[in-house]
Amino acid sequence: MKITELLTKHTIKLNIESKEKENVIDEMVTVLDQAGKLNDRAAYKEAILNRESQSSTGIGEGIAIPHAKTASVINPAIAFGRSKEGVDYESLDAQPAHLIFMIAATEGANNTHLEALSRLSTLLMREEIRKQLLEAETEDAIIDIINAHDKDDEEEEENEPQAPSSKGKILAVTACPTGIAHTFMAADALKEKAKELGVDIKVETNGSSGIKHALTAQEIEDAPAIIVAADKQVEMERFKGKHVLEVPVTAGIRRPQELIEKAVNQDAPIYKGNGGGSSAGSEEAESKGKSGGIGNTFYKHLMSGVSNMLPFVVGGGILVAISFFWGINSSKPDDPTYNAFAAALKFIGGDNALALIVAVLAGFIAMSIADRPGLAPGMVGGFMAYQADAGFLGGLIAGFLAGYIVVLLKKVFAGIPQSLDGLKPVLLYPLFGIFLTGIIMRFVINTPVAAFMSFLTNWLESLGTGNLVLMGIILGGMMAIDMGGPLNKAAFTFGIAMIDAGNYAPHAAIMAGGMVPPLGIALATTFFKSKFSKRDREAGVTCYFMGAAFVTEGAIPFAAADPLRVIPASVIGAAVAGGLTEFFRVTLPAPHGGVFVAFITNHPLLYLLSIVIGAVITAVLLGIFKKPVTEQ
Repeated sequence: MKITELLTKHTIKLNIESKEKENVIDEMVTVLDQAGKLNDRAAYKEAILNRESQSSTGIGEGIAIPHAKTASVINPAIAFGRSKEGVDYESLDAQPAHLIFMIAATEGANNTHLEALSRLSTLLMREEIRKQLLEAETEDAIIDIINAHDKDDEEEEENEPQAPSSKGKILAVTACPTGIAHTFMAADALKEKAKELGVDIKVETNGSSGIKHALTAQEIEDAPAIIVAADKQVEMERFKGKHVLEVPVTAGIRRPQELIEKAVNQDAPIYKGNGGGSSAGSEEAESKGKSGGIGNTFYKHLMSGVSNMLPFVVGGGILVAISFFWGINSSKPDDPTYNAFAAALKFIGGDNALALIVAVLAGFIAMSIADRPGLAPGMVGGFMAYQADAGFLGGLIAGFLAGYIVVLLKKVFAGIPQSLDGLKPVLLYPLFGIFLTGIIMRFVINTPVAAFMSFLTNWLESLGTGNLVLMGIILGGMMAIDMGGPLNKAAFTFGIAMIDAGNYAPHAAIMAGGMVPPLGIALATTFFKSKFSKRDREAGVTCYFMGAAFVTEGAIPFAAADPLRVIPASVIGAAVAGGLTEFFRVTLPAPHGGVFVAFITNHPLLYLLSIVIGAVITAVLLGIFKKPVTEQ
C-alpha cells in the first residue's frame, strides 16, 4: 500500500492556524473528522492526548508525529499540517515543529496499513524530504513529494550490505506504545548512523504488526552489547549477562551516535536478568526524582493484580446475581425456593470464580514484580490468605511478599553454574518461593491480618448513620473522579474486599457512584440537547447502557473533551448517590452487574432511587455548566 492511499488531498492542511500544542492537535483531529475518517472525534482526541502524556511526539528537526491506534478510527489515515511560524510542540531539541503528521490507525489495522504508516515515519528522517515539504505550495505537490520517495519494499533493509566491524555486530531493539511511528524512526536513525560510523548493526522492531527482524539467540550471544530503545515492555530475559543500554525510544531517534559508540565500547551495565522489561529506560528512570518512584512501582504491581482479577469478579459476580432470580436462598437444598440451575450458577460463580480472586490478585502482583517465577508462590500465598480469612489485605501482602522473595532468590541463585540454569524456573524458584512464602504467611501474616479484617468489619457495622453517609459520599465520589483510574480502582477494590469480609454496604455506594457519571451524561444529552453536538448526543445514548451495566468508563470521552465541567458534575452526583445508599442502609452482595442486580439488594427501590437522584443531579449540573453548542 502506498502512503498516499492514506494521506490524501482531503487530509492536508497547508496552513495551521494554532500556535499551542493542544490547539494544533484539535485542529488536526478536525481535519481527520471532516474527511470522514473518525467515528468518535472525542475518543480519538483522547487517545492522541494519552499518547502525548507518555512522551511528546515532537521528535525534533521540526517534526511532530502525534498518533493513536483506536476503535474510534473508521479507516486508517494520515493528516498533514504545516506551520510556517512553528508550533511549540515540546520537541526533544526544543525547536518549534513545522511539519505535523497525525497518524490514525484502526484498532484492527492490518499489516499493510501499518507498514505504510511506518514507512512515512522513516521517510521523515531524511533532510531533503523535510525541506521539500516545507517549500511545497499545493496539496498536489505534497502528494508528489511523498510518492517520489515512497518505496513499498519492507524488506529493503534486509538486503542492504552491512558495514564490517572488528568488534562484532551491535544489536538493538526499538519499541513505542503504539508501534506505528517512533519504533521505526528509532530503528532507521540507528541504522543510518551505524552505516555512517562503519558499525555493523541489526535492529529488532516491536511494532503494531508484530516483531520484525527478531534477534536470534546466536546473534545475542555474539553481540558485544545491545541497545534497548523502548517505551514499553520488551522481552529482556534473553539479554541476561550481556551489556545492555536501556533508554527511551526517543533517545534512539535523537542520540543514535552516542548510543552506538557506548555499545561498541561496551559502556553499559551487565543485565542481571531480573525478569523485567523495559518501559522507560534505566538511565532516564534513575534521573527522575526517586521520590514517587516507589509509589509508582507499587501502583503498577497492584494494578497488574487488580486488572487480572477483574474478569473473575465480573464473570463470577454476574453468575451469582443471575442465580438470585430464583430467590436469595435458591442455591440452598433445604430452602423452599431451591432451584438446581440456580445452585449450579452459585457454585460456578461464587464457590469457584469468586473464591479465586484473592489468589489471582496475589499471583499477578507477584508476577508483575518477579516475572513468571513469581506467579506460583503468589497464588499459593493468596489462597492461604483466603482460607485463613485474611481477605484482600492478606492477598495484597502475599503478592508483594512472594514477588520480592523470588527477586531475592534470583540473586541468591545467580552464582550457580550456568549448566544448572534450566533448574531455576522449574525447580528452585517454585520450590523455595512457595515454601518461604507459605511459611511466612502461615506463621507471621495470616493470624494478625485476619484479626484486623474482623475488627474492620465489626467497626464498619457499628458506624452510625452520619459516619456511614460520609463513607458513602467519599466512596461514590472516588468512583467518578478518574473513571477507571487509580482512585476508581482503589474504591472498587475496597468494596470487593468488604464483600469478601461479609460487609455488603460499602459496595452498594461504590456501584451506585460508578453508574452515575455515564447515566447523568446520558440524561444531559437527552434533556439539554443545545449543550451538546449531534455526535455527542448520539454517544449519549450508549451511555445509558454503559451506566446501567456499571461501566463508568463510558463517561471518559465526555470528561476528556470538557474535564472542568464534566468531572465536577459527575463527582457531585456520584457522591450524592453513594451517600444516599448508606443513608438508606442498602447492602449489595454482588460485586458487579449495575442496575441488573438491584433486585438482590435489601432495598431495591431505594437503591435505584439513589442512582436516579445522583444521575439527575449530574445532568442538571451539566445543563447549567455547559455552554450552548453551535452546530457547523
